[in-house]
Amino acid sequence: MKRVLQRPPVGVVRTAVLIAAARANEQRHLRRLFDDPLAAGLVEAAGSANDLIGVRTLAGEHFVLRTRYFDDQLLSSAQNSARPQVVIMAAGLDTRAFRLQWPPGTTLFELDLPELLEFKEDALDDLGAQPGCERVVVACDLREDWATALIRAGFDPNRPTAWLLEGLFMFLPPDAGERIMYWVSALSALGSTLALEHVNRAFRELPQMRAVHERFDTLDARWRADVEDPIGWLGGYGWHAAVTHQVDLAARHDRAVPAITDPRKVGDARIWLASAIRTA
Repeated sequence: MKRVLQRPPVGVVRTAVLIAAARANEQRHLRRLFDDPLAAGLVEAAGSANDLIGVRTLAGEHFVLRTRYFDDQLLSSAQNSARPQVVIMAAGLDTRAFRLQWPPGTTLFELDLPELLEFKEDALDDLGAQPGCERVVVACDLREDWATALIRAGFDPNRPTAWLLEGLFMFLPPDAGERIMYWVSALSALGSTLALEHVNRAFRELPQMRAVHERFDTLDARWRADVEDPIGWLGGYGWHAAVTHQVDLAARHDRAVPAITDPRKVGDARIWLASAIRTA
């Protein structure tokens, strides 16, 4: 008999359900950009994401494009490594350990809050999910000493690492984001890669985002940070970075440009999708 999950996500971790719902919706697309057969089951286990339908309507297509962008970045990094080591920060209900074709020998670490990971493990067990790589779950608070927890879980800072920081920095106070970048950089051997999302101030202040901010405020998920020059910011930590605009990403995959990222509609507002390699 299927177990009843006792602790569905609440508060800020509801944003993880929002992203899983966008992936589940893409699974129904005839020309979908990725496969995620677990997403719908995770959303159902969490009790749906209908309370966040307004946010998904506004940004759902962006979530889909960024998912494919980060999939491609991580797989490219792993395929160029002898013993791939991947770290997904604030993993939420991410299923990349299960749905991507990882090279043999890949170790993937997922970091997030204990209560979210506990719920996720129960849900994945009920779905009969089996990872396609060595998967290590690290329960921690990214505002605290997550680096020690990661190393104790078997992470090797001497091996090049592919890091993913998706949908994270805007929710953190600036000083907390800088601490994360400091430790990610300190733990990264030369040749490590990094893929992340951030926003500029103009995006935070978009009139279209007001309703999103109001809804997120009720979840204790206020946006607290932005960056104007992600390439320069990452360069200060020893990373050589590039930014991909959603206009180019949409064209690459023959999709419409999401309205929330279309310069004709949002002007100078930007959601940065950046990739970088550790060079110093």
